[in-house]
This record gives sequence, structure tokens and C-alpha cells, in this order.
Amino acid sequence: MKHGKNYQDSVKLYDRQKSYESKEALDLVVKTAKAKFDETVELSVKLGVDPRHADQQVRGTVVLPHGTGKKVTVLVFAKGDKAAEAEAAGADFVGAEELVTKIQSENWFDFDVCVATPDMMSVVGRIARLLGPKGLMPNPKSGTVTMDVAKAIADIKAGKVEYRVDKTAIIHVPIGKVSFGQEKLAENFKVIMDAIVRAKPSAAKGTYLKSIAVSSTMGPGIKITYNI
Repeated sequence: MKHGKNYQDSVKLYDRQKSYESKEALDLVVKTAKAKFDETVELSVKLGVDPRHADQQVRGTVVLPHGTGKKVTVLVFAKGDKAAEAEAAGADFVGAEELVTKIQSENWFDFDVCVATPDMMSVVGRIARLLGPKGLMPNPKSGTVTMDVAKAIADIKAGKVEYRVDKTAIIHVPIGKVSFGQEKLAENFKVIMDAIVRAKPSAAKGTYLKSIAVSSTMGPGIKITYNI
């Protein structure tokens, strides 16, 4: 793969074979981000689990102290008092069957997160095949199926992120923007890493954290040394 001049300049700023302490690595991520836009910083963690087994799944949510830097659009499936509660809490879209129809007929997905009250899940289930592949299906494990819609919305708007191991046993999760600077990125990094360590399945054997790296949207990956 051929990289551009900015990328080539970035890789000269660090040793690609070396693993760095987290704060130094994040400082390098900021320095190697050369794009003209505010790049997202992503954390990638390779785990020593077999995601084919249900008892080795790693999944959870955490509210980053400094958020992700992204404005999140929230859709809520709710009726009556809960719909009013969602609107008051700052949901961008609130509704019931009419939103299901809009998604089905217009292929409409102008939202980032979908929250639903438990009583609405039979309605939401009609579009599970549309929401699921996009990672938008409400789920109790991620806190998006709940009666406390106000708290769910507040957490999401404050910077709640979901981490989930993929089929290659890697977690990819955003931890902020380059403009945050090293200090805020380091605080977000610590919170998400602590959560991943706590989520270690009892069935996982051997080394749990196999490799850790951070990168900006257009920048190179920088390996991190992490001690539990």
C-alpha cells in the first residue's frame, strides 16, 4: 500500500518497532496527525480470547471523561410519558411506529445511536435486519434498552462509547480527537482500558492483552506498552 507524503513524514517521528508508554504514544499520535481536519484517535486492542465462544465475549460501555469530540444524534423509540421524557432530555428524534415506517420506506439512518423502552422492542424488532448490520439495534447490554431514557440520552451525549470484540478478537473504539491533546486523550485511554481489563472473561486463558495500538484517522499506528 502506497502512503502519501504526510504519512511518510509522520512515520519518521517515531520507531515503528518500539512500544511506548501510553502518554508518550498519545503525544506521538497528536504529533503525527497531519490532516487538515480534526482527526479521530482510535484505540485498537488485540485480545487473547476466542470470540466464537459465548463465554469469551468482551463487550460493554463506558462514559469517557472528555467524550469523543463527536456530536451524537440520538433516536428514541418511546410513547407517552417516556417520549416526553426523551424529548426533554435532548433526544434528536422521538417516535414509535412512524419512525419504523420512515426507516423502512426511506432507508433513513440520520442518527448515530438508537434507544428504546422495553415495551417498544416488539415494534423495533420489525427493522432489526436493517438496524443490526449498522450497529444501531438497541440492546440491554449496551444500556440502550431502558426505561430510564433520560439517563441513557445524557450518558450518550456526554461521551458514552461501546466497546465490543470483533470476530478477529480485536476491539476498535474512539477515544477522542487530536485537538484534545495528550492529557485528555490519556485520561480517556485509562478509563476505557480499565473497563476492558475488568471485562476479562473467566474463560479466557493465557495472555489477555496481546497488543495495543493507537492511531489518528489518517496517521500511522503506534504500539503501546500496558501493564495491568
